[in-house]
Amino acid sequence: MKVRIEDTCTACGLCCDTCPDVFELGSEMAEVVVDQVPEGFEDAVREAADDCPVEAIIIDD
Repeated sequence: MKVRIEDTCTACGLCCDTCPDVFELGSEMAEVVVDQVPEGFEDAVREAADDCPVEAIIIDD
């Protein structure tokens, strides 16, 4: 699974709180810190995408 963040991100930090192994807060928006989502973190990434208030997290299965 791959994940990316669109530039509509508001840097609320919710994804970083939900899955800090995949997301971190950059200077202006959240960033994905892995090329591939590690096995075992898929559910947390999906939760972060579902909870994103601006739907900026895009999952590419």
